This record gives sequence, structure tokens and C-alpha cells, in this order.
Amino acid sequence: MTTGTTLEADLLVIGWGKGGKTLARSHASSGERVVIVETDPNMVGGTCINIGCVPTKALVHRAAGRRGEDAEGWFRSALDFRDALTAKLRTANLAMVDDHESSTVLYGPARFVGERTVEVATADGTVTVRGTHVVVNTGAEPAFPPVEGLRESEYVVDSTGVQELAALPERLVVLGAGPIGLELADAFTRFGSQVTVVDVAERLLPREDEDVAASVRGAMEDAGTTFVLGATARRVVDGESSADLVVEVDGAERALTAEAILVVTGRNPRTADLDLAAAGIETGERGAITVDEHLRTSAAGVYAVGDVNGGPQFTYISYDDQRIVEDDLRGRGTRSTADRVAVPTTIFLTPPLGRVGLSETEAREQGLDVEVKAKPVAAIAAMPRPKAVEETHGLVKVLVERGTDRVVGAALHTIDAQEVVNLVALAMRHGITASELRDGIWTHPSSTEALNEVLA
Repeated sequence: MTTGTTLEADLLVIGWGKGGKTLARSHASSGERVVIVETDPNMVGGTCINIGCVPTKALVHRAAGRRGEDAEGWFRSALDFRDALTAKLRTANLAMVDDHESSTVLYGPARFVGERTVEVATADGTVTVRGTHVVVNTGAEPAFPPVEGLRESEYVVDSTGVQELAALPERLVVLGAGPIGLELADAFTRFGSQVTVVDVAERLLPREDEDVAASVRGAMEDAGTTFVLGATARRVVDGESSADLVVEVDGAERALTAEAILVVTGRNPRTADLDLAAAGIETGERGAITVDEHLRTSAAGVYAVGDVNGGPQFTYISYDDQRIVEDDLRGRGTRSTADRVAVPTTIFLTPPLGRVGLSETEAREQGLDVEVKAKPVAAIAAMPRPKAVEETHGLVKVLVERGTDRVVGAALHTIDAQEVVNLVALAMRHGITASELRDGIWTHPSSTEALNEVLA
């Protein structure tokens, strides 16, 4: 398309995230005129399949299964496996939209120039697109803390850059002990790097109960990860072949030397270059687009889905966002973010940590009378699967309200937690009691069998 081209769309989607691409496919398959804009062709399909969920979990999987003494060779083979996988998924994601005759795919940065109107700077010139409805789905980007020398260092990488390292670092310092930081720290430890995790919090996973956090820390330390907690990053100093992250702990400075410093201290909504004000779209904290419970923005006909709206930064939340927008556009308009109950999360460690509902601390703060049902994984006789696959780290903890027998929360630090937590979440949403889960007939040997014993 040449400069000056103007396109009219029934639906304009900006960004190829989970929610946006699903809406684009749905509306294009119905014959509507759909335009989807993505800045980078290498990001077709969104963050999840290219640099987020899928490639990082592929690395976690390969790291946990490392064999032999050739750490560098195993790391390179893991990267090759990841690259082949993401390329395949990217091709499939392009086809799901581009194969429809009524759809148009544009590559280049988009910025608003008026009401429901954007200009896209494509390689062939500027294209103007006006949409009857617009969905902003531009995701989020890494946030860097204001640490002296951090942005200037040639050894500092973010969660994307660490996946593009030319070689496995002998030493890796991870600044930030959130889910992304822990997942990558655990993976690189198992690949063979000496990994040190640094965080300002006094203990690991401060939002989790202490026993759950201790279980995670114990498993990671047994694998070889080191933790420096209660530490404030002061500066980064580059050397000839490595860098020092200087931190302050208990009033004293300490230098942590590494060939790579991974910064994972949060992600901010990607809105800075969209010129949202030109379309009357309001933003709030950290640049997140302000939305109501139906994901409508302050501009009529414009929605924001996924990480860009400031909600929980999970692919499955973006997917649920598109359900809400689809219902508002072509349904009854009753579905909203308020419908979300017992939404599970998982940190993909080895073994993973699945969470849903309240922690014990939160339940007691709310005045709930709960019985704590908990056992170390190694002590659960009814669940032999961890022993069979040689991974017995972990803890299974379920909170049951006295009197109602309802499950109000669970922390599952065990193999297969990413699957079992979905079952517990479903039970919570539909009033399945703890006794029913306890008496369930589950396949054997499976991790779900933990419920037979832990809930007894």
C-alpha cells in the first residue's frame, strides 16, 4: 500500500495479542472488514508465543530435562527447539487472520490521529485506518528501575534479551523475584549457570504464606539457585567481560559479578507511542488505558484488552477480555470483569506453583474460620507420581471454611500443579465441596490424587 491509502474497517485491532487476534479472526470469519496492525512481523501472534509464555516454558521444560555434561550444547539445542516452535506458531497465527478475504494485515507502528482513526507507518508508506470499532491490544513492556549504570550496561538484559544470549552465562544475576524472574532463574540454574536472585523484599514471595514461600525457596536452592533478599540495587559497573551489580544489604554494599544481569522488575502497558489523547482515550497508572467493567475506554467504540488495560498480565485474562468485548459487540452486553471468580495462576518452576483463591494469611485477615489442610509432597502416600518421576519437592495446601466445607484457597507446589489448580478453581467456582474433592475418583498415578489424602 502506498502513502495516502485510507482503509475503512468494521473492526480495527492494534496489536496481535491473544484477545485482539481472537476478535480479529472471529469478525473476519463473519465477513466483516477487519484490519489488524502489528509493529513487528516477528511479533505476529503476540508476546505469549514469541517472547513470553510459550518460549520461556519451552526453556523451563528443556532445562528440567537436561542430560549430560555439555551444558552449552544442551542450552543451544533448547534455543533451537524454542525457535522452531515459535516460528511454527507464528505462521499459524498469521494464517488465522490473514487467510480471510475480508481481513488486512498491516506492519508498522500505529498512532491515533483522531476519533477511531490511526495512521500506520508501513514500509511502503503511511496508511490511514478508520474503524467502526477499535480494539487496542498492544500489551506491555519491561520496566527498568532507576539504578545507576543499569540502562547503559552492555551486560544487562530483559526477559527477551536473556533468551537471545549468544552463550550460556557462567554467572547470571537476576534482579527481581517475581514470577518471571523466578522462572528464568530456575531454568538457567538447571541449564548450568550460577544464578543469584536479588530482591528488595525481605523474603521470597511475600504475598504467599511463609510455608509456601519456604517450599519454593527450598526447591530452588536445592537445584543451585542463590538468593540475596532485602537488597537494594545501587549501581551497575561494567568490566571487560562481566559486570558488577552493587547492592546494599543491611547497610553494607556488596558486589555481585556476572556475565549477564537479568532485570525483571515489572512490566508497564505499552501506550507511550500511540498518541491516545488524539482519540480521547484516557490513561491511568503507568500509562494503562482506563476501562470500565466491559473494557470500554473513555472513547466511544474503543476497547482495550490484555496487559495494556492495567489488569492482570496473563494470556488467559486477555482471552477472557475478548469474550467480554465480543459479548458487548455482538451479544447481550452483560459479560464483565466482575464475572471472574477463582482465577488460578501458576509460576512454572520445577516443580510449578499453582495458586487460586485466598492465602491462609488473607483468609484470617478477612475473619474466615478456615481449616488448613497441608502436607509436604514427599509425605503424601496417596500420590506416588512425584516419586515415580523423581521430583518430590513441594507442598500441597488447601484452605477449607469450617461450617460450609467450601474451598477458599489453595497453594499447590508440586509437579502438575498447573493442571490440578484448574480443577480446584473449577470446584471453587461451582460450589464443589472439599469433601467431594476428597472423595473424588482420580486416575492413578496422578497428582490430583493428593486431594484424596490432603483433604482427609
